[in-house]
Amino acid sequence: MSASLAPACNSLKEKYDTCFLRWYSEKYLRGNTQDECAELFSEYKKCLTKALKDRGIDTMLDEARKNSRESDAEHLKKP
Repeated sequence: MSASLAPACNSLKEKYDTCFLRWYSEKYLRGNTQDECAELFSEYKKCLTKALKDRGIDTMLDEARKNSRESDAEHLKKP
C-alpha cells in the first residue's frame, strides 16, 4: 500500500486500506454493501485535512475545485 500524503497519517491510512481491502474482497463482492470502514476513513480524512491545512494546501484545493466546477459547467452548456 502507498504512503499517505502526510507522513503523520500513515498509520491511519494503513489501517483504513487494510480494512477496505478486506471488506471489499470478503463482503462487498458477496453483496454486503454496508461499509464497515467508514469510521477509519473519517479518522484518516480528519488527519489528512489537518495536514493539508497546516501546509496551506487546503485553499489551493478549494480553488481548484471551484475552477473545475466552473469549467465543467461551461463544457456542459455546449451543444
